[in-house]
Amino acid sequence: MARSESNPHGIGILGGTFDPVHFGHLRSALEVCLQLELDHVRLIPCAVPPHRQQVVASAQLRRLMLELAVKSVPQLVVDDRELHREGPSFTVDTLLSLREQFSDNPLFLILGTDAFRGLSSWSRWQQIIQLAHIVVVQRADESLNHDNNMQNWYQQHLAAADDRYLPAGKIWPLTVTPLAISATQIRQALAAGTAVNFLLPEAVIALIEQLALYRKADQ
Repeated sequence: MARSESNPHGIGILGGTFDPVHFGHLRSALEVCLQLELDHVRLIPCAVPPHRQQVVASAQLRRLMLELAVKSVPQLVVDDRELHREGPSFTVDTLLSLREQFSDNPLFLILGTDAFRGLSSWSRWQQIIQLAHIVVVQRADESLNHDNNMQNWYQQHLAAADDRYLPAGKIWPLTVTPLAISATQIRQALAAGTAVNFLLPEAVIALIEQLALYRKADQ
């Protein structure tokens, strides 16, 4: 079904520490945007990650790196709302904030397979699918393994093609280009003085070099 003027545009949401942002983040976000015909994807850096070790670069520098990375890509937008909120950056709180701003638009929360497998450990996780669709990005050779309860929940919410016009409530497994890049790998390479070209945008590399970020003293 072609999009009509009565169908509000979908908005993607990709959260993370982005410490630093790299092509794995950016390419996945862009491919989801194109596959689901979204208006744009909002890249949301978190202030205090609930499930991970603390970030290395400051919130302001992580936001700046994101802005440099997406400067020439209109489909990707930096959203810093979590940086202005006290306490842990719980996804459900961010979705509640986004739903207030975009009351009618379909929202699509983008997760990798590891994050999706751990979804049941997230704060108020069952409320998430009431606020947004969940997009599970995976490589072509990758499968999702759940316990029986999560598998039943997954199957019950699996999306059909035209469900993208619903505001929330469905799960979308999408295959994206496999880019085995991690921020940890990049930080380790920088600490060791190893080149990181072609892992993240040159503008981000230039800022990292200018400010001597992720050197051994930072780790």
